[in-house]
Amino acid sequence: MHRESPAAPPPAPIKVELLPHDPQWAEQARQIAQALQAVLGDNLLQVHHIGSTAIPGILAKPVLDLLPTVRSLAELDERQGALEALGYIWRGELGLPGRRYCSLDEPASGRRLAQLHCYAQGSPEIERHLAFRDHLRRHPDIAQAYQREKLRCQALHPDDSHAYSDCKDAWIQQVQAQALIERQRHR
Repeated sequence: MHRESPAAPPPAPIKVELLPHDPQWAEQARQIAQALQAVLGDNLLQVHHIGSTAIPGILAKPVLDLLPTVRSLAELDERQGALEALGYIWRGELGLPGRRYCSLDEPASGRRLAQLHCYAQGSPEIERHLAFRDHLRRHPDIAQAYQREKLRCQALHPDDSHAYSDCKDAWIQQVQAQALIERQRHR
């Protein structure tokens, strides 16, 4: 029987650096997805590129947010060591039941490169993340409003990515609710 290693503590806040959209982010996301497929096998169903790096035309922190969906969180837990061998720091649920969160930092500099938000198929969290991403992609005016909110929060919290994220939360929740309603209408 597998005994899960203890989860690492939450990542420390980082400086909030917002960069213009880089088309290479999509390719980097694909490369990470291929590496994940190699170690997670048929438990991995799909890897979605989410977050601001997945939205062309807006500023983003240069940290890839990926949402791997798996058949089984228990099987994913069994592969914790394989993810750690790829350089990921396993952080467990990190306050969100049903999620497995891992971060990948550049070994030499410690700069955060990617974050995995893993969920089992059927989790409503998958739909929530994809609805928000797709809504911003379909509505450039809303994406630009999000960029303005990001810049506002960066000005308030330039050295604390956690406070920056908290600052954006109300705006995100409101738009996310609209995105989910729109997604339901188009089914």
